[in-house]
Amino acid sequence: MTELLRRPGHTETLRVGLTGGIASGKSTVSRRLSELGALVVDADAIARALQEPGEPGYEAMVAHFGERIVQPDSGALDRAAVAAIVFDDPEQLAALNGIIHPLVRRETARLVSEVPPGGVVVQDIPLLVETGQYGTMDEVLVVQAPEDERVRRMVEDRGMSPEDARRRIAAQATDEQRRAVATAVLDNSTTIEDLLVQVDEWWRTRVL
Repeated sequence: MTELLRRPGHTETLRVGLTGGIASGKSTVSRRLSELGALVVDADAIARALQEPGEPGYEAMVAHFGERIVQPDSGALDRAAVAAIVFDDPEQLAALNGIIHPLVRRETARLVSEVPPGGVVVQDIPLLVETGQYGTMDEVLVVQAPEDERVRRMVEDRGMSPEDARRRIAAQATDEQRRAVATAVLDNSTTIEDLLVQVDEWWRTRVL
């Protein structure tokens, strides 16, 4: 594990919100920031862990949605069943978010409390704009890529249909909404190498 950075002359924690649409390249950016010495808190990873059998998210979801979201053989959540319930039902989606988001925020707070003085915390939050959490950040990094390129990645890398890919994009905040709250926008329309150059430049000018 990379040693966490302590910024010279600083005692306060720099809080960075990292967001971007599905298949924009956010994971590449978060890995690079971790290599540079930030503590990266991945909201999706925390949410997945909370939905494992025996965890509080799992128990609350089963209590709300019933046994129909449990795989009978393994006892694990049937994520496809959950997605089918909430995707086109705003009330059920709100119920799911009401279960998971407070738990994720509690675990995030625990992790952030362990950062050394002068450290950097990057909160990787896909719904940073939608949930309004950008307002608690010192910096907001937005990763963007053209929609057609994102659709291609989802089709080729994740096996989605083009129609499903575009539906998922449409369900999230728009690029314009993300740019409106960004302190920096990283363009992932060309190569990974170019994206990493942008990350390193942002780190050098805004963090160090």
